[in-house]
Amino acid sequence: MNETISGIYDDDGNKINPNLIPVPGLCITCKSYSVEDWEENIFCNLNRFDQRNAKEFLCGAYEKI
Repeated sequence: MNETISGIYDDDGNKINPNLIPVPGLCITCKSYSVEDWEENIFCNLNRFDQRNAKEFLCGAYEKI
C-alpha cells in the first residue's frame, strides 16, 4: 500500500483544515497574509492554529503591509 500524506497535521496526527482556522485581524494587515509562498502559508497557518484559543494573538513574523 502506497499512501500519500499531504497537508498539515497537529501534534496528535490529526489533519488540519486551513479553511477552518480563525484569521485574527493582525494577519489581515500582514504582508505575508495569503501570499503565493506555500511555505510561508504553512508557517502562518500553524501559528494561527496553535493560538486559536488564545485571548491575544501574537506573531513574531508580523510585518505591516
